[in-house]
Amino acid sequence: MNMATTTIRIDYAMLPDHFDRSRPNAIAEAIETTLRQDGIKAEASDIFSHIKIELPTSQLAAASTVLAELQLI
Repeated sequence: MNMATTTIRIDYAMLPDHFDRSRPNAIAEAIETTLRQDGIKAEASDIFSHIKIELPTSQLAAASTVLAELQLI
């Protein structure tokens, strides 16, 4: 059985000022670490124009809460 996956994309231009846009890999790593600390099986990566976050759809509500706390959504 395949698990449904959701992809969230966050444009660099929309990142809050407390994120250092010159270090996109570090931003992706910080987001992924924060989500995983809250029990969310997420993978975040630096893509050319945005941060891509992939996670099980079943964890979307929890991830949305964490991302809102980080001021990303």
